[in-house]
Amino acid sequence: MLQIDLDRSSPVPLYFQVAQVFEKAIMDGVLKPGERFENELALADRLNLSRPTTRRAIQELVDKGLLVRKRGVGTQVVQAPVHRPVELTSLYDDLARAGQEPATRVLDYAVGPVADDVGAQLNLAAGTEVVTVRRLRFSGGQPLALMTNHLPVNLAPEREELERSGLYQALRSRGVHIRLARQRIGAKSADRDEAKLLDEKPKAPLLVMERTAFDDSGRAVEYGSHVYRASRYYFDTTLVDR
Repeated sequence: MLQIDLDRSSPVPLYFQVAQVFEKAIMDGVLKPGERFENELALADRLNLSRPTTRRAIQELVDKGLLVRKRGVGTQVVQAPVHRPVELTSLYDDLARAGQEPATRVLDYAVGPVADDVGAQLNLAAGTEVVTVRRLRFSGGQPLALMTNHLPVNLAPEREELERSGLYQALRSRGVHIRLARQRIGAKSADRDEAKLLDEKPKAPLLVMERTAFDDSGRAVEYGSHVYRASRYYFDTTLVDR
């Protein structure tokens, strides 16, 4: 049981002190992905806090993507670090909903030992085999994104399926429900290969998105690195004051 020492004379709210202790424990690996989180009532009793205070502390961790609530199971630790909630949709799903006629060309489909950096994202041991897929996504007949995804072999859709549908749709058909993700958005200049595939000039600006997605149990199910044409794509975010 995690030791928590609260400073009740501090101007820092008690809920925030509690949340910070648990956040550090999750990020340091003291609390593991998939591990059951302490019951809200038991935590309140143990720390001599009100239930609204402990509830707010737990909600803080849920909002950061460090915990997930599962009906009938309770609250579980997921994966650190996740800095803010993300909208869990795929590019294919977004384009289809917008009537943009998504299409996909699979450029590479390979099975091999996981690279160290990818293994760290997927929590896989060195030497574990993964499927690596590189795809070119089109919208309305025009290239829009170049996507590289890595998945455990037992979860990976077949090449032909990825030509017909989106990755998340294929995973859903296998009973894999993606609950949350860690995502990073940045920018880069197109190299010659990217520029040719995306019909851009070399060194044209590209948006970069890296995402590790997790299922209901906190298991990492895919890691993707995507580049988008900045001239044809942008990220739209709604911010809410809490």
